[in-house]
Amino acid sequence: MPVEHAAIIGAGISGLTAALSLSRRGISSEIFEQAGKLTEVGAGLQVSPNASRILAELGILEGLSKVWLEPDAIRLISGSSLRQLAAVPAGSFAHERWGAPYGVLHRTTLQKALLAAVEADPLCRLHLGVRMKSSLPPFEQPADLVIGADGVWSKLRPSVPGSPWPRFSGNVAYRFTIDEDEAPGFLDRTSVSAFLGGAAHLVCYPLKETRSFNMVAITAGNIASQAWQSVPTAEQRAQLRARLSGWNAAILSLFETQENLTFWPLFETTSGAWQDGRKTVLIGDAAHAMMPFAAQGAAMAIEDAYELAAFLSNRPVAEALVLFEKHRAPRIARLRQRGAFNRFAYHAKGPIRIGRDLVLGLKPPQSLAADLDWIYGYRALHLP
Repeated sequence: MPVEHAAIIGAGISGLTAALSLSRRGISSEIFEQAGKLTEVGAGLQVSPNASRILAELGILEGLSKVWLEPDAIRLISGSSLRQLAAVPAGSFAHERWGAPYGVLHRTTLQKALLAAVEADPLCRLHLGVRMKSSLPPFEQPADLVIGADGVWSKLRPSVPGSPWPRFSGNVAYRFTIDEDEAPGFLDRTSVSAFLGGAAHLVCYPLKETRSFNMVAITAGNIASQAWQSVPTAEQRAQLRARLSGWNAAILSLFETQENLTFWPLFETTSGAWQDGRKTVLIGDAAHAMMPFAAQGAAMAIEDAYELAAFLSNRPVAEALVLFEKHRAPRIARLRQRGAFNRFAYHAKGPIRIGRDLVLGLKPPQSLAADLDWIYGYRALHLP
C-alpha cells in the first residue's frame, strides 16, 4: 500500500520541502534535525523558475515574493574590463517564457518560510536537537519510509548499499556580503552579475531583504577538510590574489578590504544509488551534491522533494523509490555536465577565452534563454 507516514532526516531546504510535499499528498511526517536551532549557513540563493513554481504550489512563493528581488537579467561580464559579454533577461521575461519567477534572496529567508509552513501543518512534526549516530532516532509512530535529507555529510547514506560518497571537488569559494550603501558603482543593483576571469569567476547580486550584496568568488584550491567555512588564512588570501591576477583593480580592492571574508571548501558526491529498494531514499545534497556552476543545488533539492512525494502518492514504497531514482538521475547527470561546461567556459584562458567572448557577443538574448529552457522550463511531475 502507499506510504502513510515518513521519517525525514534533516531540516534543511530539501527536508522541509519534502515534509510539505508529502503533506499535500496526505502523508504525515516527522522531521529530525541534529541542530537545536535552525540557522542557515551561507548568504545568497538563486531560485530559478523550475523551483519557484513548486514553491508556489506549496504556498510559499507569495510570502517570498514580497521580500525577494526578481533580477532584470543574468549578466556575464569580463572580470578584467568590466565589459558586459552577454545577458539573459529575467524579470517579467522569466514569467512569460518559463511561467514562473526568477528570484534572489537570503538562504535564511527561504528556510524561515519553509519552517513556518511546516510548523503550521498538522501533518508535519519537527524534532530539533536529535543527533543521528549508528541508528535511526526514535519515531513517534512507525515510519513506512525514511528520507535522508541531511546534506553532503549524510549520516543516513551508509544505510543505502552502493550509495554515493563525498569528496573534495578541488574548488573553493570565497564569500562575503557588502552593504548596499557601501557597494561600488559597477555592481548592478537590479541584476545577477557573473564576472568571468582566467582562473575564477565572481557571482554578485543584491539581497533586497538585507540591503546588501551577496559576493561569491569560486576558484580552484587545495583543501580537504570537512569544515564548511572558516576565515581564510594568509596563504589562502594569497592564493585568491594569484587566481585574480589580471582582474580589474576595483574588484581586487573589494577582496583586499573585506574583513568578513569566509573560505568554503566545496564538496560533491560521486555517483551511486539513492535508495535501497525497500524504504530508504536520499534526496538533495545527500544524493547528489554538485558544484554551483549552474546555480541549481537548491532547485534540485526542491524538485527532488516534490517529485518524490508525487511517486509515493499512489504506489507501494519500494516501487516508488526505484521509479523516483530512475526518473531523477538523468536530469541530475545532465546538470552536472552543464556545470562542468560552465566551469570550463567561465574560467577560460587565452584563445579559448577570446573565442568564448566572441561567441557570447554574437548570441542574442533569446538564444541564450532558449539554452536554459530545459532547466528553467522544467515542470515537476504531477505539478498542476
